[in-house]
Amino acid sequence: MTYKYSICYPEKENIEYRNTPLSGSEVIQIAENYPWIDKLNLIRSLKEKDVYFNPALDFTCIEKGTSFCLTANFDKNQALEFSLWYTRPKKVKVLFGLLGEKEKMVVDDIWSISFNKSLKYLEHFIKGDDLLIEELYKK
Repeated sequence: MTYKYSICYPEKENIEYRNTPLSGSEVIQIAENYPWIDKLNLIRSLKEKDVYFNPALDFTCIEKGTSFCLTANFDKNQALEFSLWYTRPKKVKVLFGLLGEKEKMVVDDIWSISFNKSLKYLEHFIKGDDLLIEELYKK
């Protein structure tokens, strides 16, 4: 599988899209080496009106169209934590199931995940372990 990604910078109004295909190992390296804490500290130095996003990396599988986004924040103890956003096709009931089901792209999110756990779930995304990721969002 190959991936592309986008970057949300705290101080920039526009999202940066990087469409050069990446391997799964490159995706992991980018997430591991991203200056998360530096970007969060930058937010503290900016005026509120000058902050556009929390730092985020959104990786999209080119072949499947699914995506996995890591968005950084500080918890109440000022430790790094993430929200994880997973976009994929999912069967949903039409009119409470009266008209059957159809597949559509949905986004689920979960908050307060450690850096190491976030990387583990990103690895599951890269490996195509969709069922393991789905379990995260059932809790």
